Amino acid sequence: MDNRLKLLLVALLVVLAGCTGGADMGGGGADGGESVSMSADVTAGEEVEQAGSGGDELPQVQQRAVIKNGRLVLTVEQFNTSRDEAEAMAESYGGYVSDSNERVVRQSGGTYRAGDLVVRVPSENFSAFMSDAKTLGEVEHVDTSSEDVTDQLVDIEARLSNLRAQRDRLRELYEDANTTQDVLAVERRLTEVQTEIERLEARQESLENRAALSTVRISLSERPPGPAQWYDTPVLEAFSESVNGVFVTLRAMVVGFAYVAPYIIVFGGLIALLGGGVFVAGRAALKRMS
Repeated sequence: MDNRLKLLLVALLVVLAGCTGGADMGGGGADGGESVSMSADVTAGEEVEQAGSGGDELPQVQQRAVIKNGRLVLTVEQFNTSRDEAEAMAESYGGYVSDSNERVVRQSGGTYRAGDLVVRVPSENFSAFMSDAKTLGEVEHVDTSSEDVTDQLVDIEARLSNLRAQRDRLRELYEDANTTQDVLAVERRLTEVQTEIERLEARQESLENRAALSTVRISLSERPPGPAQWYDTPVLEAFSESVNGVFVTLRAMVVGFAYVAPYIIVFGGLIALLGGGVFVAGRAALKRMS
């Protein structure tokens, strides 16, 4: 193959790759953010039709891919019991608990337990699981959301098909390259194409893996204890606290007197001397007058 023809083909591939790989998918935002799930919401048989007979097939997505999220906030009687029930319920629906946390909340009236669970269940069981999970306690808040990302998967497959074809042609050119300049030019473009392919494949795999499962976040919290009343205190405890209060009061009086004593001694002495001087002066004045 003539070297000029090879370079012309390399340049053409670079231009084609720039046209097809420059713009990213419009729905890319669905890939970031919190854990999401995706489900197949239509029956098998709905698919992208093939292009004309005998030609290349268009990328096919057999089922609709829908991202589903659920959120439940529940007040429960016993945190540990309700957590175990949620885990067993997830397993009964073919799912599992992927993350969990627990905390002890302290307040003036006592303490109570609270925590969160992240449950992954098959998407076809999403609605049923959400309904059953509400029975774990008193529902304070419930929220669900969904987003159809089928077009994103179709776009990814189309771009991958195009990039893989480019990669195959570049590999052929690489094998036929005779000069260092040709080798470097083809190798550079081949690396760029391969990197883009790997990025799209990772994204596709992520979407497809999450297509089978939905995510439900469940917050469980025991009822906060009310303020304690004085008459609810046990008799012996009340007596003990009263005795302790007496000793605390006596000790406070002693400590307070210790603080005040120097002031009493100093200022009391001054007042006594001043009073004595006034008394003596008054008596002397009375004697002179008489």
